[in-house]
Amino acid sequence: MTRPAIFTDLPAPSTERRPVSDTRHGITRVDEYAWLRADNWQEVFRDPSVLDPDIRSHLESENAYQAELMADTADLRKALFAEMKGRIKEDDSSVPMKDGPFAYGSSFKKGGEQPRYFRVPSEGGAEEIILDGDKEADGHAYFRLGGIDHSSDHKRLIWGFDDKGSEFYTLRVRDIASGEELGDLVGDTGGSGTWDAANTGFFYTRLDPNHRPSKVFYHALGSEAVADRLIYEETDPGFFMNVGGTRSNEWIMISISDHETSEYRLFPATDPLAAPKLVAAREIGLQYDLEEGGDIFFVLTNADGAKDFKIMTAPISDPVRTNWKELVAHEPGRLILSVIGFKDFMIRLERKEGLPRIVVHERATGAEHLISFPEEAFSLGLSGSYEYDTDTMRFSYSSMTTPSQLFDYNMRTRERTLLKTQEVPSGHNIEDYVTRRLMAPASDGELVPISLIHHRDTPLDGTAPCLLYGYGSYGMTIPASFNTNCLSLVDRGFVYAIAHIRGGKDKGYAWYDDGKRATKINTFTDFIASAHHLVAERYTSHDRIVAQGGSAGGMLMGAVANMAPEAFAGIIAEVPFVDVLTTMLDDTLPLTPPEWPEWGNPIASEADYKTIAAYSPYDNVAAVDYPPILAVAGLTDPRVTYWEPAKWAARLRERKSGNSPVLFKINMDSGHAGASGRFSRLEEVAFNYAFALKVAGRA
Repeated sequence: MTRPAIFTDLPAPSTERRPVSDTRHGITRVDEYAWLRADNWQEVFRDPSVLDPDIRSHLESENAYQAELMADTADLRKALFAEMKGRIKEDDSSVPMKDGPFAYGSSFKKGGEQPRYFRVPSEGGAEEIILDGDKEADGHAYFRLGGIDHSSDHKRLIWGFDDKGSEFYTLRVRDIASGEELGDLVGDTGGSGTWDAANTGFFYTRLDPNHRPSKVFYHALGSEAVADRLIYEETDPGFFMNVGGTRSNEWIMISISDHETSEYRLFPATDPLAAPKLVAAREIGLQYDLEEGGDIFFVLTNADGAKDFKIMTAPISDPVRTNWKELVAHEPGRLILSVIGFKDFMIRLERKEGLPRIVVHERATGAEHLISFPEEAFSLGLSGSYEYDTDTMRFSYSSMTTPSQLFDYNMRTRERTLLKTQEVPSGHNIEDYVTRRLMAPASDGELVPISLIHHRDTPLDGTAPCLLYGYGSYGMTIPASFNTNCLSLVDRGFVYAIAHIRGGKDKGYAWYDDGKRATKINTFTDFIASAHHLVAERYTSHDRIVAQGGSAGGMLMGAVANMAPEAFAGIIAEVPFVDVLTTMLDDTLPLTPPEWPEWGNPIASEADYKTIAAYSPYDNVAAVDYPPILAVAGLTDPRVTYWEPAKWAARLRERKSGNSPVLFKINMDSGHAGASGRFSRLEEVAFNYAFALKVAGRA
């Protein structure tokens, strides 16, 4: 197709070429823009001011270029921001959850960017603010709260914060009654802490200089962080590690995993100095999760070929694998996602035929029942409970047209109590919108689910623009949930669609397996097939489809831009993982070793090298007519480092044909998640949507 001239013809930033060659498996690659990676990147994550001046100057020129190209959308962005903000209840509050004498929740004040955490007496009484995020964020260009954990005696609070966007969190301890911070200050953590049973100290993971959670420590209240006791160290850089407690306050669990293998070590919360006990040693491909169950643990596992997982039990006295007994058998095509244990019940969230469902299992009798829902496509979430000995659990429900609803559910009586429906202050009429679930035929005959929403008045004759969103990695499923932001596109005549492509677990674990490593190409061809199906069904046309994805979904954007540029009117790639081969060849980067099970290890395997090289977006930029591309990144992002999209933008401009521009927008004060405040983030969404409207001819 002939692309219309949409943007002002301005000279793009010129990126100096400094070729560096790399030879692996007898194959040599040349990278002209490797210099954009700061040699001191670890320091930059902690202190952006130490960035090399040449790199900073180049990034600033990129921001100046995209700002000028998007200058004519300034009023549109303001209108979009106002609309999206108008759909948010500014003084919104969660429904507090009971934990003994108090119920805990969070809220926002009018105009506030950060959440406030509060509690109220369970029997009724005045609300008490125990942490005010806006107050803590004052004076910081970037600020994000981490985990919040109150002690079981309700006297103290562990809370974490990151004020750089680097995801190195600092932990503090607050006396709830006085609001004063104790002297305890622990830096370089994963963001949360877990109390011991006596509330005299807490456990946490510490990140190493490469941002790996490699050590679990115990911090005794009143001591210096340098004196914290090492509980466990994970020496394999390919594994993530986390520490947490159970709701009964009986156990501390250390979970260790990569994308296909897991391992647990546990010890009593009453004995913080105990040596962690191994449950089942890691075996490549063996996954399991533990959940408390009184005198047993529930074990959610894929052991013995249970690809879509089964549930077993293990005695707390000796929970090793040889003592596991089957409780819920494996059923191919029914993927069990999570388990929550209660004194008399067990809840599981599972997905069957592409849709989630909740199953209640009565422990005494083994009887089960489903919690049912009427819509064609929807999203469910388990909120669980702070308490273990209770008949009440909490869950959320929404669809692309139905605002989120929060329910308390009595597992014994089956009574469902609606606690809250998401308010849309500017108004929302469900009858104005239509949500559908389509099945797009893939190139190999598989059917790819598509969830979509459009306004009831939108003509379905091929003239409507479409924003097509995709992810397709790590087994992540993008839910068909309510999204107030996308209504700003839908109300302007867009079809908003989510392609549930392979690489996620939308249709079971096999759907994930068929979109990783050697079969990764399926992720990209599924997305392209989804675009073709939307056109074939007259929802849109190729010159009106804007594709969007972030992180690994940004890699998807780069891949489909290379493979089928003619299928899209524009591409939005947020924090895009586009230099896959270079990153997977660099085992010093924060996430590279843990990523090898997902992508392959091109250092050790020539086959993996060639597989990744065949699709890595940066390595496959060609002399083709790309659509307009917007890449968005954060300077302090430890997950997708800023230099990946910076290099990608430079190479695209160097090699592509046609006149469509490549815009690179980098937030110099944030990381992977973008701006930290709830309204600041809306400004970024408004920018992306303005780009989509512009390239689709609706600006």
